[in-house]
Amino acid sequence: MSRHGGVPVTSVTELEELVGRPLAPARDKTRSSLHEIDRQWLAASRLCFVATSGADGSLDVSPKGDPAGSLVRVLDDRTIALPERPGNRRADGFHNLLADPHVGLVFVIPGRGDTLRINGTATVVRDAPYLADLQVRRHVPTVALEVDVHEVFYHCSKAFLRSQAWDAASWEPDAAPRRAVISKSLERPDDALETLDDYYGPSYAEKIYG
Repeated sequence: MSRHGGVPVTSVTELEELVGRPLAPARDKTRSSLHEIDRQWLAASRLCFVATSGADGSLDVSPKGDPAGSLVRVLDDRTIALPERPGNRRADGFHNLLADPHVGLVFVIPGRGDTLRINGTATVVRDAPYLADLQVRRHVPTVALEVDVHEVFYHCSKAFLRSQAWDAASWEPDAAPRRAVISKSLERPDDALETLDDYYGPSYAEKIYG
C-alpha cells in the first residue's frame, strides 16, 4: 500500500490493463530528427520546460522563456541549442546534466494546446559561435544547452483544454498569495514586504535580462 492507502501498480501488464495500450498513430509518432514543421514550431515557441535528472536520481524541471526566435536555435536536423539567460544562479538543470546528459523538453506556443516534445542528450557549452546571434536586449548568453535530438513528437491539446490554461475567463491570478508574500514567507524572511512588493512590481520586467 502507498502511504495514503493506494494500491501500487507494479507491472506493465497491470498498467496496460488499467490505462490501455496506445493506438498505432500515437505509438509510432516518434521521430529521430527535425521536420520543417518542427523548425517552424521552434521558431514560434516562447516557452520551454526542461527536465533533467541528477546522479542521485533527483529531478528538476525548469521553465525557459524568451521572445519568439530567441528561445531556441536549430543548428541542424539533429541538434538544437537553448541560450541561458540571467537568473538565480542555482543552475540546477545544468548541474544535473554534468552528471547525467539526458534531457526532456516541451516547447509551448502561447494560445496553442498542442506542444512539441524533444528528448535527447545535452551538453552545456561556452564560446559557441552562434551565441552572439542569440542576444536579447544586448545580452549575449555566456553558455547554452546544446541538445542532440533522439526523439521528436507532438502532444495533443487535451491537457490545455482540461486546464483551460489559455481561457482568460478561467484565470484566477489571486487564488494564491502574490510573489512578494511567497518570497517573504519562504525565501527572504528578513526583507520587508514593501521592499519585496517593489522588487517584484512593474519594474521587475526590466530586470529579466540585466
